[in-house]
Amino acid sequence: MAITSSAKKAQRVSERRTVFNTRTKRAMKGLIKEAGSMVTGKKAKEALALLPKVYQAVDKAMKSGVIKQGAAARIKSRLSKRIRAISA
Repeated sequence: MAITSSAKKAQRVSERRTVFNTRTKRAMKGLIKEAGSMVTGKKAKEALALLPKVYQAVDKAMKSGVIKQGAAARIKSRLSKRIRAISA
């Protein structure tokens, strides 16, 4: 339990950031999962149309520090590789 006022404020800030980070991560993972299910369902056009939204969510998560730059690049690369494989 935080005792000093600065520790109490830091705890409040941490809780607030946790909420935002969780929201960002959940939105990103949901879009990735949706695109992945389209890939497994061989729906190349729909997956290709969803790709910019996935990129936007991943970039937003990276920009806010939820995921690292390498993780964002890896997610985007693997997803685009899977979509390319079914569209060819």
